[in-house]
Amino acid sequence: MIACAVVAAAATFLSQHYGAPVMLFALMLGMAMNFLSAEGPCKRGIEFTARHVLRWGVALLGLRITAAQVMALGWNPVLVVAVSLVLTIGVSMIVARLTGFNILFGLLSGGATAICGASAALALSAALPAHPLKERATLFTVVGVSALSTFTMILYPMLARAIGLDDHTAGIFLGATIHDVAQVVGAGYGMSQEVGDTATLVKLMRVACLLPVILFAVMYTRATGKATGDSRPPLLPWFAVGFAVLVAINSTGWLPSALSKTGSQVSSWFLVAAMAGIGMKTQLRDLATVGLKPVLLMVGETAFLAGLALALLRWAH
Repeated sequence: MIACAVVAAAATFLSQHYGAPVMLFALMLGMAMNFLSAEGPCKRGIEFTARHVLRWGVALLGLRITAAQVMALGWNPVLVVAVSLVLTIGVSMIVARLTGFNILFGLLSGGATAICGASAALALSAALPAHPLKERATLFTVVGVSALSTFTMILYPMLARAIGLDDHTAGIFLGATIHDVAQVVGAGYGMSQEVGDTATLVKLMRVACLLPVILFAVMYTRATGKATGDSRPPLLPWFAVGFAVLVAINSTGWLPSALSKTGSQVSSWFLVAAMAGIGMKTQLRDLATVGLKPVLLMVGETAFLAGLALALLRWAH
């Protein structure tokens, strides 16, 4: 666990100084230290961090959101987010099946694209049943979604200006399409204060969709018998319940803002440390064998989400 924490600290330092996604740094540094996950004193701690600390991090994400934040935006962003999320995940699962992948890879990559990037990928991975290729699929999704998130952070503000979106609409577009929270903040406030505020709130609305999507993932695996072993997974994993409870408590306004902020920061640290642990458990040669098709699938999901969000915004106006 100390090894994972050291890698998380190094990844955070590099991210703050060089501007690249912290999850990507944690993954790469963790993979460089994968010898630690061989049989020895670090193995159990790395596995505990990659599995259990990850789930605590997902639960604490609930401290980033309040119901009032979501309601303040009105119905247009809710409609855009809801339709985009359902269609992106649904189309991803269908295309994954048609291109020969496990349909759960479509759910994993589509969920990461539609909700909140690497954090959603980790949360969905924790909720899905064990599978021989699950960790490799999770790692590939995190790498892909982090790279695409950085690319869209640069491209989408230019696109919003080019097609003449006003500040409010541009904020909804950025918040509804860029994958990771940090990149949404960077792109939004890079345009203006209003764009940044709107984009951040729309993004948090997408993060709030994590709970129903985790519930769908668990129900789907139970219904289709894709869960392995004799016992089916619980209908709602404990970390999803924790996420919902913390959103509800945070929405009451009883929690001091300092406590909510601290909890959100702890969540980020836990997720980065868990990503380091997952990296340590992975061999680089495993990632090198994924081929071109999953890359095209994730690029297609990103393009589909952007096109759909723009179409919905035009229709709503």
